[in-house]
Amino acid sequence: MTDTATPTAADAPEPGPPPGPGEGPARSYAKLAADESREDYSLRYAPHSFRRWSPSTVAGTALGGIAYLADFAIGASIVFTYGFTSGFASILCAATIIFVTGIPIARACATYGLDMDLVTRGAGFGYFGSTLTSLIYASFTFIFFALEGSIMAQAMHQAVGLPVEVGYLVTTLIVIPIVFRGMGALAKVQAWTQPVWIIGMVLPFVVLAFEAPGSWSAFTSFGGTEGAGSGFDWLGFGLGTGVALSLIAQIGEQADYLRFMPAKTEANKRRWNLAVLAAGPGWVVIGAAKQLGGALLAFVALEAVGKTHALEPIAPQIEALKPWLGSFALPAAALFVIVSQIKINVTNAYSGSLSWSNFFSRLTHKHPGRVWYIFLNLAIALTLMEMNMFAALNKLLGFYSNVGIAWIVAVAADLVINKRIGLSPPYIEFKRAYLYAVNPAGFGAMVIASVVSILAFFGLFGAYAEAFSTFIAAGLSLVLCPLIAWVTKGRYYLARPNPVNGPGVEIADITATHACTVCETSYELPDVADCPVRSGPICSLCCSLDAECGDVCRRAPAGPVLMPLPTVREAGPTIAL
Repeated sequence: MTDTATPTAADAPEPGPPPGPGEGPARSYAKLAADESREDYSLRYAPHSFRRWSPSTVAGTALGGIAYLADFAIGASIVFTYGFTSGFASILCAATIIFVTGIPIARACATYGLDMDLVTRGAGFGYFGSTLTSLIYASFTFIFFALEGSIMAQAMHQAVGLPVEVGYLVTTLIVIPIVFRGMGALAKVQAWTQPVWIIGMVLPFVVLAFEAPGSWSAFTSFGGTEGAGSGFDWLGFGLGTGVALSLIAQIGEQADYLRFMPAKTEANKRRWNLAVLAAGPGWVVIGAAKQLGGALLAFVALEAVGKTHALEPIAPQIEALKPWLGSFALPAAALFVIVSQIKINVTNAYSGSLSWSNFFSRLTHKHPGRVWYIFLNLAIALTLMEMNMFAALNKLLGFYSNVGIAWIVAVAADLVINKRIGLSPPYIEFKRAYLYAVNPAGFGAMVIASVVSILAFFGLFGAYAEAFSTFIAAGLSLVLCPLIAWVTKGRYYLARPNPVNGPGVEIADITATHACTVCETSYELPDVADCPVRSGPICSLCCSLDAECGDVCRRAPAGPVLMPLPTVREAGPTIAL
């Protein structure tokens, strides 16, 4: 049962007693998987002992990751294609949907210390059902890494003449040392680069306000470059919203940071709530403003640089800065773009490593460590860049958004509707030992909504269904998730009761630890399951990696509790939305 050295987080308690007779040798983990300072509990609940950052630090790190300039390119592409009025409406509509669906997900991740994959497991998808969403999320990270990397390569080409193909490789390699070191390094990078990014973001608009005060007025009557016209058009609105909604899976990257939020207390609840709101769904407020701002800069630069370069954020940035900075506009714009892209692509690479870890651990029952999957994610992103995916931006993002929104809306529907009316457990159960392989409530809703909306996207049901395919995906997911849960009476949420999370039963001290009988390391109680095969507690990762147990725990009748439990219990945290 060797996966590869026993986990040794710096703050982990001393190992517990050795396994009992007949349980075999203790599992050992690869060196990289065992080092939680780099591993960051990639497949686990984030324990309170690791959540040592303040709410403001976590929020600042999470918001640092939205420095990307893809928003500029997406906003410009939407407005250039569909005109200002339809484009403006599309961006605001998509931002509203993303904000509303992001609230319950952000609160769940911050409350329970879980990433997006673990929340998805317990929010209507089941243990293997969420494997598909891990792949969807991984796709989001490498698609947007490639998009951001392309923008950075364009900036380096403009600044120093570096061939774009070589720039793709440089943008890929530069993030590896940072992502390798995990949350600690990410927090430092985001904090150190924030002042440069803020100045670079604001300065072009300050220059426009003084040098071209009528640019916004002219922009509002812009009819696009494809003959769409400046008036409102329903087809343009639907198609533009679909492109903007491709960013809905960004909440997953925010969740990868929010899981490190400290526990909410009476003393910090105001700061905690504000931090979760800002770093969770709040990213889209800045994102929508960036889309409109990017479209404005592209519009102003259109005549000087042409349509193709206007859609590349570096050229409009240079044109906006020229009146004040002259020949220094190019290096200043290039510095801003490079800093912005590093800030977002360390997040894309980090989140991608988490999602691939979740995906492969369930398929292979092995976990060599999160950091190895950084290279897989970056290799795919580099391939996309070399294939010039930037040229097919609208079509690629429009297609992806159908699947992304079906997934996110299904999870949000479970958290807001199913848990409130008692169709699913009031807490998030993420451990394999207590979950069915597939829960049709969320997984079925996502699959049906995705298939129907993709067929609509490819024109099977007519022009309007094609334009509003993402609305079809969202509507079907929202309705089907609670409907399927109601029809199945919620029976597929739990394969067996969790002895410490039964109805109305929550432990008084969730930081209480128990030694895993397999790896002999102690973990906080939410990360431990009651295992009849091992005759004692087993940590969630050892449970996931066990390829020999045959999931006996799911089929066996309820028996005695095999792990020592705290004697004092009281009502604990539940989803409060």
